[in-house]
Amino acid sequence: MSNTIGIDKIAFYTPDYYVDMVELAEARGIDPNKYTIGLQQDLMAVIPVWEDIVTMGANAAQQIIDDADRSLIDQVIFATESSFDYSKSAATYIHRLLDIQPQAASFEVKQACYAGTAGLMMAVNYVRLNPNRRALVITSDIARYGLESSGEPTQGAGAVAMIISNQPRILAIEEETFKYSTEHYDFWRPSHSPVALVDGHFSNELYMDSFVKVFQDAEEAMGRRLATISAFVFHLPYTKMAKKALDALSEAETQLDEKKRSSQIAHWQDQLPAAIEYGRRIGNTYTAALYISFISMLKENETLKAGDRIGLFSYGSGAVSELFFGELVEGYSGQLAETIGLEELANRQQISVAEYEQLFTERDQMDTTNASFDIPETYQGFYLREIDENRRYYDFK
Repeated sequence: MSNTIGIDKIAFYTPDYYVDMVELAEARGIDPNKYTIGLQQDLMAVIPVWEDIVTMGANAAQQIIDDADRSLIDQVIFATESSFDYSKSAATYIHRLLDIQPQAASFEVKQACYAGTAGLMMAVNYVRLNPNRRALVITSDIARYGLESSGEPTQGAGAVAMIISNQPRILAIEEETFKYSTEHYDFWRPSHSPVALVDGHFSNELYMDSFVKVFQDAEEAMGRRLATISAFVFHLPYTKMAKKALDALSEAETQLDEKKRSSQIAHWQDQLPAAIEYGRRIGNTYTAALYISFISMLKENETLKAGDRIGLFSYGSGAVSELFFGELVEGYSGQLAETIGLEELANRQQISVAEYEQLFTERDQMDTTNASFDIPETYQGFYLREIDENRRYYDFK
């Protein structure tokens, strides 16, 4: 394909702790099937106070960055809706922690869960204009709705790091994309609130309507080429959302006749289990969720091959969505060897509901002006060492 700009390296990170959703449901007096079947969530990542969006982003990037990247990266783009500073970008910490060359621009972007895709497209356009340079995109978030809230089972934490180049070894991103914006209150977090506010039912409907709209726009522009898509991956506020999006498409008007449409959507549905494997075990990661799903699809789907085209649907409440496409590059699976997978997720530490509640409360009660942290001896990676007069200091072990 003529466009060779795209994802050269990718990795994700999630904290070492998790809570079992069956235990959480039982503690809340709720039928566990509402979580494990209704939401398709089995486990939920829980983040301790010595980790934050910066440490998660750095720990994801540490898996893939090398000295050549450090010297060639001109853009450090940090996408998050969990920012802890209204002015100083989380990207500046990443720039220093990863020792990226000083002439790089480092900045933060925000638009709910869509921000990661906004950052990715900025990076792609930068490399298109500067083909010998690279960009680092970080998506990192902590999904918090509050203990015993309706959104509690869709919490989680995680980050994805992507290096964008003009010779991508994973996914060559196509230039034509399809966007849709509308102004609504389906999910939001005012500056005074430590947790998100959400109209869950309305958000689901808006998500599905947005996917159908951009799909129809793509079909109008691409025609039969859209039928050559091997698989779709979705932003996953919870993992069953992907199935709901395709179900909505099956009931919408498309250019395909009913028989062909049913067959095509059934094929895309068959590809979903691989794409939701990691999300089922992590939970919602906002800006990172789509890209964790993408990694999950690539690592756990045994039918994909080089040359296959993938559709990626990005959604951010408020609301902005984008559908874009990419072609898998020869040898892409070898590029995924460094990032964690099911084995590492299985080796995390399960904690009780009481321990999860304690960690959640500790973050709420943490002194954000001055604080220091006791780091477990077993912990490995970047961590938040202390906060001193509102200045955050990070270290690595």
